Amino acid sequence: MRTSSSRRGRRTAVAAVAVVMTGTSLLTGCGSDDDDAKSGGTITLRVGTFGSFGYDDKTGAKLYAEYEKTHPGIKIEESNVADGQKYWDTLKLRLSRNSGLADIQAIEVGYIAEATGPTMADKWVDLGKEGGAKLDAFLDWKVKQATTADGSVIGLGTDIGPMAVCYNKDLFAKAGLPTDRDAVAKLWSGDWSKFLETGRTYQKNAPAGTAFHDSASGLFNAVVSSDPVQYADASGKLDWENSPGVKTAWDTAVAAAQGGLTAKLRQFDEKGTWNAAFKNSKFATVACPSWMTGIIKDQAGPANQGKWDIAAPPVAGNWGGAFLAVPKSGKHAKEAAELAAWLTAPEQHAKVFAVNGNIPSSKDTLTSVAVQEAKLPYFGDTPVGKIFSSAAARITPASISRWDGQVKTFLTDNGILDIEQRGTDPAKAWENVKKLVDDKIDQ
Repeated sequence: MRTSSSRRGRRTAVAAVAVVMTGTSLLTGCGSDDDDAKSGGTITLRVGTFGSFGYDDKTGAKLYAEYEKTHPGIKIEESNVADGQKYWDTLKLRLSRNSGLADIQAIEVGYIAEATGPTMADKWVDLGKEGGAKLDAFLDWKVKQATTADGSVIGLGTDIGPMAVCYNKDLFAKAGLPTDRDAVAKLWSGDWSKFLETGRTYQKNAPAGTAFHDSASGLFNAVVSSDPVQYADASGKLDWENSPGVKTAWDTAVAAAQGGLTAKLRQFDEKGTWNAAFKNSKFATVACPSWMTGIIKDQAGPANQGKWDIAAPPVAGNWGGAFLAVPKSGKHAKEAAELAAWLTAPEQHAKVFAVNGNIPSSKDTLTSVAVQEAKLPYFGDTPVGKIFSSAAARITPASISRWDGQVKTFLTDNGILDIEQRGTDPAKAWENVKKLVDDKIDQ
């Protein structure tokens, strides 16, 4: 899963501020005793998410309905929002107050180090001990990311974000580029600079009103996610200014922005402009971690089914992924822990992947026939399972710091986006990011 900062970070959402079932705030607050009494003794569990987790009963794998059927005393409500940074900021505030929280809260990987850190670690239920989750079913590194210094596991892995590039075959054909996914992958194989060169070729014959790529910020996230050194050094200390991954990503994104290769969009913007651009075929490529396939399906819509395909990226990487956590302050922490364990079990991972394309973080599901041979109807005969599971096998997790998500947001929304949309000088934009980090982050 991923978000505007991940993304999934995961990033990540179907609508600008979408409420999947009920509730209208960024985070769904816990119900009162009266709420449960009015529902005849039924316990209402509220789930706060961002992006496209694929659990819901409308466009997802209908997991809530399935759980409610086998647990007649449980009712589930999900509140879902687009902007991952706003979601996280609100979640932190409510954690500090121990009020207004959902029974289950999703956490994007860019913020998991902060969630497991000294100021928050004691706010969460230890899901290694409560709820019945089988931790050995998850990828080892996924469990490690959600483990506190004292050994508590505060989050259960939902998805990971192995990357590809999704491209619009119709626009590629009109621009004179190949449309076969293997031929497309060869255009940029091994080097993000080749991706930019392909973009320049596209722009020479681009259909009117279209751009090669959706967003310079999205490109930044893709490139940095493909580097083994990102925002932190090997010890987990924030060191973004000296990071080779950040430098490569910044230079690549700046080149795309200044070279006119992007549609100058902000991913997951609240006005829905980015969403609408999918439907109206305004760009030919989007950096495509596995969770992006669900967003393309929902936003490009039925009229564009079969027009999108998926090719291997220039360099393998992991962008996004998330966890489900249970705040200790919740009234129904025991039931919430059980639901979180069920939602993230291998069987449910497989169901979500089949509908939404989110690559699971459980070992056996990744290698299962269900994933390996999977195709998503929206993408036709594209071997989605093989493409993303192959990419997942090449993931080398980077060290993460407590501040990765925040710094990523500053770099993209206050740096790259200013260059792309306002013509800010890159050196000035970089200094603006440095000032924000110095002012806002207390290391």
